[in-house]
Amino acid sequence: MTGPVLAQETIVRGKITDVNSGDPIPYVNVIFQGTTIGVTSDFDGNYELRSNTPADTVVVSYIGYKVKKRFIIKGTTQVVNFQIEEDITKLQEIVFVAGENPAFDILRKVVRNKNKNDKRKLTAYEYDTYTKIEIDVDNLSDKFRQRKVVKKITQVLDSIERIAGEDGKPILPLFITESVSKVYYRDNPSLKFENILRSKINGVGVEDGTTVTQLVGSSFQEYNFYQNWLNILAKDFVSPIADGWRLYYEYDLMDSLYVGDDYCYRLDFFPKSPQDLAFTGSMWITRDEFALKQIDVSIGKQANLNFIEKIKIQQELEPTAEGAWLPVKNRVLIDVSEVTGTSAGMLAKFYTSNKNFVINKPRPLSFYETPIVMAEDARANEEEDSWDSLRHEPLTPTEKNVYKMIDTLQNIPVVKTYTDIFKLIVGGYHPVGKLDVGPYISLFAVNNIEGLRIQPGFKTNEKFSGKWVFGGQLGYGFKDERIKYMAFVQNIMSRRRWTTLTVRARSDISRVGIDDESAADNFLLLASQRFGVFRTGYYFNEGRIDFRRELFKGFQQRVAFRYSTFEPTFNFAYYDRPDDIANSQIRENFETAELILESRYARDELFIQSDNERLSLGTVRWPVITIRYTRGLKGVLNSNFEYDKLRLSVYRRLRFGPLGAGYMNLTAEKVFATLPYPLMALHLGNESPFYTSVTYNLMNYGEFISDQFASLKYEHHFEGFLLNKIPLMRKLKWRLVGTANVIYGSLSQKNKDIIAPITLEGEPTRTFGYFDPNRPYVELGYGVENIFKFFRVDFVHRLSYLGNPDIRKFAVLFSFQFTL
Repeated sequence: MTGPVLAQETIVRGKITDVNSGDPIPYVNVIFQGTTIGVTSDFDGNYELRSNTPADTVVVSYIGYKVKKRFIIKGTTQVVNFQIEEDITKLQEIVFVAGENPAFDILRKVVRNKNKNDKRKLTAYEYDTYTKIEIDVDNLSDKFRQRKVVKKITQVLDSIERIAGEDGKPILPLFITESVSKVYYRDNPSLKFENILRSKINGVGVEDGTTVTQLVGSSFQEYNFYQNWLNILAKDFVSPIADGWRLYYEYDLMDSLYVGDDYCYRLDFFPKSPQDLAFTGSMWITRDEFALKQIDVSIGKQANLNFIEKIKIQQELEPTAEGAWLPVKNRVLIDVSEVTGTSAGMLAKFYTSNKNFVINKPRPLSFYETPIVMAEDARANEEEDSWDSLRHEPLTPTEKNVYKMIDTLQNIPVVKTYTDIFKLIVGGYHPVGKLDVGPYISLFAVNNIEGLRIQPGFKTNEKFSGKWVFGGQLGYGFKDERIKYMAFVQNIMSRRRWTTLTVRARSDISRVGIDDESAADNFLLLASQRFGVFRTGYYFNEGRIDFRRELFKGFQQRVAFRYSTFEPTFNFAYYDRPDDIANSQIRENFETAELILESRYARDELFIQSDNERLSLGTVRWPVITIRYTRGLKGVLNSNFEYDKLRLSVYRRLRFGPLGAGYMNLTAEKVFATLPYPLMALHLGNESPFYTSVTYNLMNYGEFISDQFASLKYEHHFEGFLLNKIPLMRKLKWRLVGTANVIYGSLSQKNKDIIAPITLEGEPTRTFGYFDPNRPYVELGYGVENIFKFFRVDFVHRLSYLGNPDIRKFAVLFSFQFTL
């Protein structure tokens, strides 16, 4: 007798990807239909299924996606790839049974073991990281393809159709970059340093790529779910393993299984309120350590976010010898929705892989001085053979085609034209060889003194020199028929500890109260103040020498000398001898010479270097503190006054979790001298129907002047808090906002008396008000933002100094803003 014939083994391998983005999908269930034989896909979407049991169909399924089946040939080895589609109509539901949800006990143990498993328990760690980023245009509708510009790139679109796959949707690649870095972190104090060793960039409109390389390093792709709140796109999302997890999420224990060598519980979760800034997804918790092994989360279009179709984060972690778990792989996808029916959307895809960890060996503090450094030869060799040895995983065939398609796109004339226009809008300058022409925002203005004003300008860029920057602007007013100019030269003395020396000469017109020292970074305010009616305008000539150096991480010291003249265009006069007014002469013009010492401390502020500039990306937790001392030098270059000024400002973003975020600005200043009011603090008022955060919105122009004051400006954005709970309001995605402006100030009698009642021509001088030192100026507001995604309405009440003439006690103010 012959024995039974053994069935030949069936082996099925393949990759599972998202039908829209083309990204691999990890943790997908793959089984032979009608059997219990199955596996889950790895982090890169790969799977391998083996069986001797006869089966002719493979089934893949995963939370949030439609089930998909494929016929196979029994008894052979074959490759079967799946492109699966999101199931946006499927609703989550929780089935309540008697007793406590079994997921709750697991979550309590996760929270209890955070101090053992969170990487923040480590004194230091470092690792090698590989980062890959791709940005594409997606949702290429027929209407979009019919647009005149798009028709000119049909050749590229045709090739996209060929690589999209059997079920995949076509995308138009714009940018792909890879980088290899070494990342170092230490605690107490918390410091991080990333050294970008190699970088490869290919993108439409990307020429140098230095700035892009810094932005796409692994420092910007890191998320720690052990934190209660994760900051994504400047929004705070609550973690599914936050200390207060039960307030925000529903959970379901779905399975227990081995993931690698770790036996894990799989927990599915979704937010109790779909509009909240919270995640939907699955996580795998180890049975022994109650540590996060892997997680797959997404944020859908129901969340109170603008222009975002979906955010997806996938992470895989491994334990260290010290017990804490570190991420070894991360994948982030941001799907930007179409703004109009005829436009396309955008996909941003981020991938990082980490290895070669070194634990608890902190470096000296000086090692971490510069958060991000790019090696000088980082882009020296971009050949494919060289990069094959650097990548942690090889590129997919689709990614290799992306490089080719971007090269094709860059050579299409219409693409070059639109790229130049976009760069002009975003950067304000148009590059012409070694020069950047602009800024366009100050090219022209219209006001009552100059009439129409034109002012072209330029500055040199890094192609000219990486150490020296020359620039200037030349303006002319057709009504006052006066030439204005600005010229400067800057020497970048050090890029590691950012150090610059700048010399500038300027002749122009301005308004009293627009503090060029305080508003230097607010170019929109400085540009807008050239328009409209100049009630307190003045011409000036200025010379300035400015030296800045970062002494250590977060601390910048500035020393400056400034000479300036004052020639008013309004009725202004003062007594030149304030201690002896009876024997004083009336003057209208004056000159000042100032020595300025300024210290600025922002502990966790992050900078990147762009061309010959250093750009701040803001702080995370700590405030920005600035102290400035100004000494007036009488007699130097005919300066008329001797004085001292001291100014302190503190700016901080405050996080309140589900209550949103607040932005606080505290300022205090004191002038130790008797001076005419243009050298004092003239508090900016607002008589327009528009809301602006830099002014007091119900204060009249020039209503108050102080020689000493303390002020608080506060804005609170509640995000979706409260309005998300109202059924009829959820779909509108409106958000509440609250504001408060409070100021205590005073003006000494001597500084009141120094102002002459009439000018040299006998005209009455312009008068100003001042505060009662025992009574604050207060205005409070509340409003709604995110109306039609762009508009904001504020209802502002003035609560003090209500007896002043011609004031607004209440106003409805409007503004336009772009927020996510």
